[in-house]
Amino acid sequence: MTKTLAIAVYPGDGIGPEVIAEALKVLDRVQALEGSFQLALTMLPWGVDYWKQHGRVVPDNFLDVLRPCDAILLGAVGWPALIPDSETLAPLVTIRQSFDQYACVRPARLLPGLASVLAGKQPGDIDFVVIRENSEGEYVDNGGRLRRGTPDEVAVQTALHTRRGIERILRYGFDLARRRRHTLTMATKSNAQRHAYGLWDEVLEQLAPEYPDVASDRQHCDALLMNLVRWPERFDVIVASNLFGDLLTDLGGVLSGGLGLAPSTNTNPELRFPSMFEPVHGSAPDIAGQGIANPIAAILSASMMLDHLNLPSAAERIRTAVETALAEGARTRDLGGTLRTSEMGDAIVRCLDSAGK
Repeated sequence: MTKTLAIAVYPGDGIGPEVIAEALKVLDRVQALEGSFQLALTMLPWGVDYWKQHGRVVPDNFLDVLRPCDAILLGAVGWPALIPDSETLAPLVTIRQSFDQYACVRPARLLPGLASVLAGKQPGDIDFVVIRENSEGEYVDNGGRLRRGTPDEVAVQTALHTRRGIERILRYGFDLARRRRHTLTMATKSNAQRHAYGLWDEVLEQLAPEYPDVASDRQHCDALLMNLVRWPERFDVIVASNLFGDLLTDLGGVLSGGLGLAPSTNTNPELRFPSMFEPVHGSAPDIAGQGIANPIAAILSASMMLDHLNLPSAAERIRTAVETALAEGARTRDLGGTLRTSEMGDAIVRCLDSAGK
């Protein structure tokens, strides 16, 4: 029996619509090859163009529109020359917090055939996952500004960390480490922020004995960034707060070949709400409309969406097709090639078809 899944598609701004078009092309093909599921897509014309017409980037009832869906596929948002990022990103933060998408999962893996910016590192040397706490921390809008525009202006931004939030993201990381290489590293900064990250340190220490099969440690975030450059092969699962996870995953994307290859999820593990899947890269207005963006991050995000929806065979087909296309020399400009965005999508579809015969 064919399973029908409701997918909200939010292409967004800049290169978002371009890369999402290729992700949908690949999803359509793998859906036909599998024959066991059907994706019912709802296209959402939100973002900068919506703002030009309505004065806001999403409608007032945007959460009600998204709530009944099984998943959300997002391209990218933002056009800083027109709208402050704080305004375009606000709905995404609201989605993450309202739908309790507390586990932001961002894998960094150097695929065969690609070169890392790190000398001497080969595929297999760079294969780690950052689990970013996605619902609290530094991105809670908790603070304000006093005496705006005067020499005495004061800005206060207070991060919020809860024991419950820290414990559940660490458990998520430990469980993932058990399915990978049994190693977990937690990012901290308790030497400078002793209250917030002192709590993170304490929760790790309390949980670790429950996972004796996972080797765990903690590293100050600045040292962790340095060590990821020096010894990426030593890392497996990294758990970090909202801000630290954001910084670590940008580095992870670069180490594994570039942000054009970096997928991510914003996951509600308990499945009480839809989860959201998006490439790590931004909207890149400087190349929007040129047809040269790398769609692989969006395509791999779609693969992660299928995994989340319990369609592992379809997800693996996509990952294998991406690896095959790269191994055969398919490259967009960011990878040193000449393929346009749509041509890269076509190459991956051809690999799907070849494997499906």
